[in-house]
Amino acid sequence: MDERRTDLPVEVLTVGRVGVDLYPQQSGVPLAEVTSFARSLGGTATNVAVGAARLGRRSAVLTKVGSDGFGDYVRTAMVGFGVDASYVRTSPDLQTPVVFCALDPPEDPPLLFYRAPVAPDHTLTADDVPWQLVEAVPLLWVTGSGVCVDPSRQTQLDMLALRGRPAPASGRFTVLDLDWRPAFWPSPYAARREYARMLRFVTAAVGNRAELEVAVGTADPEEGARRLLDLGVELVVVKLGADGVLLATEGGTVQVPPFPVTVVCGLGAGDAFGAALCHGLLAGWSPLRCVEYGNAAGAVVASRLACADAMPTGAELDRLVATRGTVVR
Repeated sequence: MDERRTDLPVEVLTVGRVGVDLYPQQSGVPLAEVTSFARSLGGTATNVAVGAARLGRRSAVLTKVGSDGFGDYVRTAMVGFGVDASYVRTSPDLQTPVVFCALDPPEDPPLLFYRAPVAPDHTLTADDVPWQLVEAVPLLWVTGSGVCVDPSRQTQLDMLALRGRPAPASGRFTVLDLDWRPAFWPSPYAARREYARMLRFVTAAVGNRAELEVAVGTADPEEGARRLLDLGVELVVVKLGADGVLLATEGGTVQVPPFPVTVVCGLGAGDAFGAALCHGLLAGWSPLRCVEYGNAAGAVVASRLACADAMPTGAELDRLVATRGTVVR
């Protein structure tokens, strides 16, 4: 058995963005012409936690919602997916974020964020944090968007500083989803400064070419991965869209091909990848096997509509990975 067990109530704690996604019920038309929408649980931190729970992990989300019906929905939906909602706090004077998802193009649908005047998840303070859990949890997942403004910026940095960078082979991991959202930042340079502060504490970093350029100044996957490794990151994953992902460790780099699917909606595919990565790291898998299953998870979600609702089970991923003919150990 390669599973690493813990007696903690939570194995995966994700921190950051939460919201309610609204998907058009009419495909191929602009938002101005959509007449009805379907509601789904969304947000990067939430999706990763749901995906990890779907794979059998005990996951929880540290975030905040508004004191409204959508906030109630977020908690109820999380619990329904098997995610611990104990650390979903409430900002009484703010509204739970809503995100409208245009499905054109389906591979990379544009998002329209309603998070004004400020999103509750950006108001996390020290009083909201379960500090003992943050220090001890086997895997902590944080995002770049979580440090775009204070007080959540300083709160997340303080969490990372308390935890420190987990030692190799300790069975503990801190993963940074670069999660570059231009609308959240005054400039890429401001984001790069905050990424640099976080990367001192990170075990693994995940992002696409654009996020890589913001974080370390180059969109070249191999050079960007090398710069992250030079900063002490042990595992780097650069998402290359239809070209798969680049996996980089001190042992070398490898480009892992994607699983071909007909894309219905690309939203959530990266979060599904992240959930599978969390599962694999906790299981003690090799980096290559983690990425192979991450690609499979992303493919499954890309072939479906919605994010949290679309997250795959372990059995689904096993079947898809087996179609390659070889299961990476």
